[in-house]
Amino acid sequence: KIQEMWDQEKAHKAKFEELIRKYRVRPTALLPFWNVAGFVLGAGSALLGPKGAMACTVAVESVIVDHYNEQLRALMSDPAANRELMDVIHKFRDEEQEHHDTGLEHGAEQAPFYKLMTDVIKVGCKVAIGVAKVV
Repeated sequence: KIQEMWDQEKAHKAKFEELIRKYRVRPTALLPFWNVAGFVLGAGSALLGPKGAMACTVAVESVIVDHYNEQLRALMSDPAANRELMDVIHKFRDEEQEHHDTGLEHGAEQAPFYKLMTDVIKVGCKVAIGVAKVV
């Protein structure tokens, strides 16, 4: 299951890179930071064991699902013009929700300091998204 989730994440990244080129959108300047932060977050939560890694997944995916929902609401202003992007985001949002649910099914809530850890991760992710909207 973890490999399937990883493969989906790689496909998401590849598709967004394709869309960035297609629509000539400037990628975020924060990408190098996010790559390092993502690695550190994943490695750090994995030190708490499989349930810690799943708790991290639950936290991150919940923020991503919310972010995708916000994007879909914004794109509804012109659904005909935004159909391709809406279809991609809808598909990816559903896959991220599956990752979230998989984390719960695999004991995320039993991780040490689950509530504290997920709350901190969620705040960090929300801040990163907010900063990316500005940068």
